[in-house]
Amino acid sequence: MTERKPIESWLTDMDGVLMHEGVPVPGADAFIKKLRDSGKPFLVLTNNSIYTARDLHARLNRIGLDVPVANIWTSALATANFLDNQHPGGTAYVIGEAGLTTALHDAGYVLSDADPDFVILGETRTYSFEALTKAIRLINNGARFIATNPDNTGPSPDGALPATGSVAALITKATGKEPYFVGKPNPLMMRTGLNTIGAHSETSAMIGDRMDTDVLAGLEAGMETFLVLTGLTGKDDIDRYPYRPTRVVDSIADLVDLV
Repeated sequence: MTERKPIESWLTDMDGVLMHEGVPVPGADAFIKKLRDSGKPFLVLTNNSIYTARDLHARLNRIGLDVPVANIWTSALATANFLDNQHPGGTAYVIGEAGLTTALHDAGYVLSDADPDFVILGETRTYSFEALTKAIRLINNGARFIATNPDNTGPSPDGALPATGSVAALITKATGKEPYFVGKPNPLMMRTGLNTIGAHSETSAMIGDRMDTDVLAGLEAGMETFLVLTGLTGKDDIDRYPYRPTRVVDSIADLVDLV
């Protein structure tokens, strides 16, 4: 096995790693404090495109996790960054919330349903039949299809909710067009995030609670990977996948001394 370089920067998923259903995971506050005290570059990642980085900063701060806005990277920000590089100053019809629309506006995009360059699907709690119908017709008329992330379901206190991936499947079924998913497990989200903090994948580590998104994205981006067992993936699930994380730990508390 090739010997890895020391870890100089850290990326961590948010839900299931730092917090669970709005409650901080024990040890998360110590981990964030150690990162900030060390001065090492770090990012908190989420595939959720609903909230802006400022919104998430406030939500984390309320539960005792002091993460600066500049250290939060969402699939909405990654999508806006991708589009700004691919097609600067474009137009888009967007299904999503403020996290996505704000990121696109900040990237210089115009939101329009008049012959847009792209249809962009993000997370929302109020998917409407009218909006989906318009998206389908615009894609059929030539708009390119982008989705913030492939997650099929999202969590809620009452159980699973349909998320971007499952709604994207509906649009694909109606149009025959597959979207380009920007968020995890696409390593693009990791690489663009690393660029924002001036870090490099060969000296970075990814912490996540999901094998199919967090660990896979970190692995494909060339990073060291840590799976915590405080989220969706249990110890018995790991062998179902043809790849493995660098290390499995019970929780983020077990990684504090590695910073």
